[in-house]
Amino acid sequence: MANRSKTAFSSKKKVEVTDDNGVSEFYEERRIIVDKGQRPLRIDKFLMDKIDNMTRNRIQKAIQHGTVLVDGRTVKANFKVLPEQEINIKIPRASIADRIIPEDIPLDIRYEDEDLMVIYKPAGLVVHPGYGNPRGTLLNALAYYFGDTGDNLMEETEGYYDRPWLIHRIDKDTTGLMVIAKSELAMNHLSKQFFNRTIHRRYTALVWGEPWDNEGTVIGNIARHQTNRMQMAVYDDDSIGKHAVTHYKVLERLYYVSLIECKLETGRTHQIRVHMKHIGHTLFNDARYGGDRILKGTVFTKYKRFVENCFEILPHQALHAKELGFIHPRTGEKMFFDAPTPDYFIACLERWRTYVEGRKSLLE
Repeated sequence: MANRSKTAFSSKKKVEVTDDNGVSEFYEERRIIVDKGQRPLRIDKFLMDKIDNMTRNRIQKAIQHGTVLVDGRTVKANFKVLPEQEINIKIPRASIADRIIPEDIPLDIRYEDEDLMVIYKPAGLVVHPGYGNPRGTLLNALAYYFGDTGDNLMEETEGYYDRPWLIHRIDKDTTGLMVIAKSELAMNHLSKQFFNRTIHRRYTALVWGEPWDNEGTVIGNIARHQTNRMQMAVYDDDSIGKHAVTHYKVLERLYYVSLIECKLETGRTHQIRVHMKHIGHTLFNDARYGGDRILKGTVFTKYKRFVENCFEILPHQALHAKELGFIHPRTGEKMFFDAPTPDYFIACLERWRTYVEGRKSLLE
């Protein structure tokens, strides 16, 4: 556990900086003198513990940009703070270049209160606007929803958008549960739960092949693929990428595919998809990672047509964020949500079960 005694000195101020073109940016500047009793601790974790309403991502970006100084020198994220050191931080406020346009996109809300909401994200819905997806995203839907309900959470302040906060994301064609922070309290508390790996997240996936063991753990750093920038990849070199851990369990073996569950210990981009491919079990119909072609099975035309039919039933990677659990930031209550597997996912599984039964009957 981190030493949570108060620092000997801490100050905060907001600064506006205007460049030569007249464009203004707003920064938070902080100065912290580390307490005499502080044990050595990674600076990103130390700052997460000491600064309210600050996400790990913003802290790490500030470190990468060289705006976190310890005793006047820039440091890396794995630098360990020591007693009585002076930390100076300049963190730009998170911004969105263009105004998020409210769009009337239906939201499947499973829970909501003053601090947070849990939604079910369908396949095909991008979470955040970006290059190639400026509209039609979850944030566009949230802007419309909060404006319509009068909660006014998407109001612009000094060119920035503060709420709601995306605590985590799931891929465009992955279905399942997400938690959204509506208050600063929730943003800070939930971000720290993710940082400390106490959030419960369990996924259901259909993968090619049958894992050798019924249970296993995949550990491997994840970073952008060196030649295919649309993919992520696993690297053995600890200096490349981010540490990632996925626990998996086989639920059902179906000859050439297997139904598994995955429990995330970390949350990296495409983590389950990349880790399962790394161990030779690419997700079924995952086009980005080569799962949209036959990777296991026979060469017979009838089998090929069967698989293509399954691709049509389940037209994207077979991955579903089924369970989500966390501690409520205000009440301290344990919250747990379960989203049933989509009907078309189940229909695809039934096709494979029928196929397996047919093979068994031929062998009898």
